Amino acid sequence: MSRNNSQAGRGPSQRQLRVGELIRRTLSEILVRDDIHDPELNRISVTVGEVRTSPDLKVATAYVLPLGGEGAEDLVGLLARNKGELRRLIGRKLSLKFVPDLRFRLDRTFDRMDDTRRLLDQDDVRRDLDD
Repeated sequence: MSRNNSQAGRGPSQRQLRVGELIRRTLSEILVRDDIHDPELNRISVTVGEVRTSPDLKVATAYVLPLGGEGAEDLVGLLARNKGELRRLIGRKLSLKFVPDLRFRLDRTFDRMDDTRRLLDQDDVRRDLDD
């Protein structure tokens, strides 16, 4: 069985988790310090909730959200437009053999949490949970 197939049922490896967290912290730091030369991006306070890396560590997907949620779709476009500079800055700050290609997605974690809360607050669900 190949390595990819054996990992299909398991979650990410320790290495993926470690590299993802290093990239998340570094990306957050870069965005907070306004190290990017794009005034539009520097006007937005960005939360980087998570970074997931591919098994081969060649792709890193950052899950982001603007503070307050305003302009979320614009944020993904701005980050994508500046991904070359972001990647270069991450490479300077981290001692990785290879800096992954960056991808950006909206972090929907809070939306899912709200949906779950609404579901759990329904009378019939609460009745079932109390039994």
